[in-house]
Amino acid sequence: MSVKYNSRQGYAKTFAGKKKMKTIVLFASISLAAGILFVNIYTSLIDVRSWGADLPHSIATAREYFKTVNPGNFFRLFSPINQLLALLALIFFWKTVPSVRLYLGLAFLLYLVGDALTFAYFYPRNDLMFKTAALTDTALLKKTVTEWQQMNWVRSAIIFAGLCCSFLSLHKIYTARFL
Repeated sequence: MSVKYNSRQGYAKTFAGKKKMKTIVLFASISLAAGILFVNIYTSLIDVRSWGADLPHSIATAREYFKTVNPGNFFRLFSPINQLLALLALIFFWKTVPSVRLYLGLAFLLYLVGDALTFAYFYPRNDLMFKTAALTDTALLKKTVTEWQQMNWVRSAIIFAGLCCSFLSLHKIYTARFL
């Protein structure tokens, strides 16, 4: 009789460990997405304003500053990790209620869209501002900085929407007690 009890207890511990792992992955994804969002907002409020403050001198200063590393180094590391965590959360919670699966799927998709926007829209403008555009072409630099700043708010909104979906899934998981 004690053998049965111990095997059930071991199963219960394993099951509880899997539940914890699933929620840890979801919490890690939420934490990382929130960090990415706030770094993105910081870039809009601080960096971009500095880049366009005194053209062309401010861009020349930024070019000099970004010779070793730039914000892209941060996003190239943490965005894929966040996407991986979001995908793992979707896989781990796949068999829960459909609304959880929907919210996690939307979060994953929105994180991918944010990164696709980064590659398609922001990296070419980064190259213009920080590498290829002539410092004497202030009209092009001003246009590029303005476009960058406006679209960064769009990217922030996309990441925020993904974060909201992640939070909604977490809420559904806890209220439905599907840990």
